[in-house]
Parts: sequence; structure tokens; C-alpha cells
Amino acid sequence: MLRTRVMMVLTIIVSALCTTAQVNLPAPSSTQMIRQDFGMGRIEVNYSRPSIRGRQLFGASSELAPLGKIWRTGANSATRIRFTDKVSIAGTAVDSGTYVLYTIPEKDQWQVILNKGLSNWGTDGYKESDDVARFKVPVTKVKNTETFTIQIGNVKPESCELELIWGTTAVQIPITTNIKERIRTQLTTAMAGDRKPYFQAANFYYEWDKDYPKALENINKAIEGTPDAYYMYLAKARIQKDMGDKAGARASAEKCIELAGKAKNEDYVTFAKVLVKTL
Repeated sequence: MLRTRVMMVLTIIVSALCTTAQVNLPAPSSTQMIRQDFGMGRIEVNYSRPSIRGRQLFGASSELAPLGKIWRTGANSATRIRFTDKVSIAGTAVDSGTYVLYTIPEKDQWQVILNKGLSNWGTDGYKESDDVARFKVPVTKVKNTETFTIQIGNVKPESCELELIWGTTAVQIPITTNIKERIRTQLTTAMAGDRKPYFQAANFYYEWDKDYPKALENINKAIEGTPDAYYMYLAKARIQKDMGDKAGARASAEKCIELAGKAKNEDYVTFAKVLVKTL
């Protein structure tokens, strides 16, 4: 009988331990990974997101990012940022690769640091000699944000902003890239081949070079090869509009409406109709 009771107690203990082992609690500071296509590459940020929870933020003795002290720019392990292509950050050239993102919060400005210490835990192990970039950015005031947030905004072909937001404080870190001449080189090489990218060339000369005559020349050649491509007629209409040729733009837009209607693409029918209203 005693042996049976002992076995029952052991069974209950083992069951309790197994049950406990299966408990999966969410982390107090959840992890987020953001990814943004940019230029000819992309930007990736991996960080943990602490919340204020009634505590003092950015104070001289604050446990949350105290002023004047180096901060991991998040919680837990230091925030990491990866560039798959070379960029410039606040005017400093940065090669492709993965870096630790440190910051030093101040009342009116923050110091931002890119560092090579990928094996560091938080700020432990930080060495200034591992810095690859260090610069200052101004603070702006925003609507209160409870949970620390990193996002990439104001994205353009060759520029964007890495935004750090917490409480009523935000900083914007300017990031730029130079891809225009690289695209031009690619186009020159491709144009020497048998399959000439006239449509891509038209877009490049229209969007990037603002060389409208050259853009029109290439879109006409693209249409010659694919006369039923309604989207090309919309591109042509936009080029003609910016050249001041309203009659030509209207004719191209109406052709887009006709072809897109036959293809049952209502989006392009709408796009073309909207363009016509602006003429």
C-alpha cells in the first residue's frame, strides 16, 4: 500500500513538472523584425520593444534609456540593423552588412552609433573603436507612444528615414543611397543586347532623368513591340502630359481605357480616366 501511495505521489509530481514545462509566457518586451526594400537592396531591423508601464522615461536616473548614457536602443540584446547594399547614414558612408544600433538620448538631440560589436549583450562589451558611424540627430515631439517603436518612413527611391519613437520623443535618422548611375549603366548594357528594355528605359528617363523626349522615344518603341499593352499607353499619356501635349495625352489615355476595358482591368481604366480629368 505504501509503495502504491509513493508511486501515486511521484506520478502527480512528474505530471505537475511536465505541465509547468509546457507553460509559454510572452516576453515582457516582444521582438519585432522589420524589413524594407530600399534602393537596390533592403534594410532589416531586429529589436525588442519595451513599454513604459508607468515608469520614468529618458530621465537622468531613469531605468528606461537614461539621458546621457549609451542605450541598446530597445530591450534585451542590442538592436541590430542590416543593409544588403551600401548606403549613407546622416552623410556617413556605410558598407553593406549587419551592425549594432546604439544611441545616447539627450533632451534636444540624440547621438546615433553604428557599431561592429555583434557579440555584445546590450551595451556590455561596447567598444568605441568598433564604431563605424557616430552622428547627432535632433529630437522632435510626437503623440505619446507607450511601446518603443522603430519604423522606416518617407521612403523614396534614394532616401528614407529610420524613425525611433518612444513616449513623446522621436528622432529621424536620414538614410540615402545612390543608384541612378548604376541603373543607367545597366540600361546601357541591356540596350546593347537583342532584347532591348524600352519600357524600363522610358520609366527611367521619365521618373529619374526627367528627360521627357527620350522617355517618349522609348515608350513609343516599347508600344511598337507590344501594341496591346494598355499600361504602356498610360505611361505614354503621363509623359505627354508633362511635356505639355494635352491632346496627345488624352488620345493615349483613351487608348489605355479601350485596351484595359477589353482586358477587364478596371484599375487601369480608372487610372486613365482620372488622368483625362486633369487635362
